[in-house]
Amino acid sequence: MTINAALEDARRIVGEAMAPTPQIAWPLLSRRLAVETWMKHDNHTPIGAFKLRGGIVHVTRLLRARPEVRHLIAATRGNHGQAVAFAARRHGIAATIVVPRGNSTGKNAAMRALGAEVVEGGADYQAARDHAAAMVEAAGGRAVMVPAISPDIADGTATQSLEFLTAAPALDRLYVAVGMGSGICGAVRARDALGLATEIVGVVAEGAPAYALSFAAGRRIETEQATTFADGIACRSPDPWALEVIGRGVSRFVTVSEAGLAEAVRACHADTHNLAEGAGAAALAGAMADAAAGRLAGCRRIGVVLSGGNIDAALYAGLIAAPAAA
Repeated sequence: MTINAALEDARRIVGEAMAPTPQIAWPLLSRRLAVETWMKHDNHTPIGAFKLRGGIVHVTRLLRARPEVRHLIAATRGNHGQAVAFAARRHGIAATIVVPRGNSTGKNAAMRALGAEVVEGGADYQAARDHAAAMVEAAGGRAVMVPAISPDIADGTATQSLEFLTAAPALDRLYVAVGMGSGICGAVRARDALGLATEIVGVVAEGAPAYALSFAAGRRIETEQATTFADGIACRSPDPWALEVIGRGVSRFVTVSEAGLAEAVRACHADTHNLAEGAGAAALAGAMADAAAGRLAGCRRIGVVLSGGNIDAALYAGLIAAPAAA
C-alpha cells in the first residue's frame, strides 16, 4: 500500500501532536448489532474529539506558507474551536473562537483553558461563522479565518481512517457522522489512498439533514434550521467542496432521530464504557438504524467512529437516566 505525499505529511504532523487512538471490537456492541463491530475511539485525542487532526494540519500548513500570521479566528460549536485553540497554542499565536449563543459551557471552558478568547455571535453555527468572517474582515489582514472544512483539514482527519483501516481487520462498511463534512471527506481520502473497497456511509440527524438532502438531490441544499442535541452535526449549509468529495466517494446516508442518537449514547456507555457526545455517537446510531432495518445483511465486519466525548454533564446524565428504547 502506498499513501500519497499529502497524507504522509498529515500523518507526520498529527503524529507529533498526539498518539494514534485505539480501535476495539467490543463484544457487547457486536452482539447488539449482530455483526462484528469495530469502534474507532477518537474520543481519546488530547481534546476528546477527532477535530484535533484537521485543525493541527491546517494551521501547520498555513504557517508554513504564511509565517507572519499571528492571530487565528474560527467559528464552532466546540470541537473545531478546541482544535484551533490547541494548534494556536502549539505555535505560540492568538486564537479567537466565535460560538453561537447558548453553546456548550463545557466546550467553551475547554477552549478558554487552551488559551483562546471565546465570544458569542449568532443563534446557530452558520450565524457564528458569519460573525467570525466579519471579525476577520474588520481585522484588516491581521487575522486569518480557519474554516471548518478544507482540503488540508480533510488530510488531517484522514489520519483517523488511515489508522482505523490499517489497524482493524478488513471492514465491509464504515459509518461516519457528518457535520460540516471533514470526517467523512477524510475517510474517503484515506480509503481511496489505501485502495480499499470499504463502503462509506454518512450519518446525519433528522433535525439537520442538509448533507443527506444534498446528496440525494445531487446539488447543494440548505435548510432553514439545524435542530438537534448533537451539536457537532448541526449543519444547515453544506460545503460545496465537501459535497463533491462525498458525491464521488460515499455510498449513501442514514438519517437518525433524536431518540436514535440518545440510544446510541446509552449504547456507548453500556457496551464500551465510553463517554460519547451526541455527534460522537451518531455513527453508531446510523449502524443501529441499519441493523433494525435489516441493512447489515451481508456485512461480515463494520466500523463506527466515536468522534467525540465532549458533552455537558447535565445533558449526559439526562440521556443515561432515560429509559432505553424497546
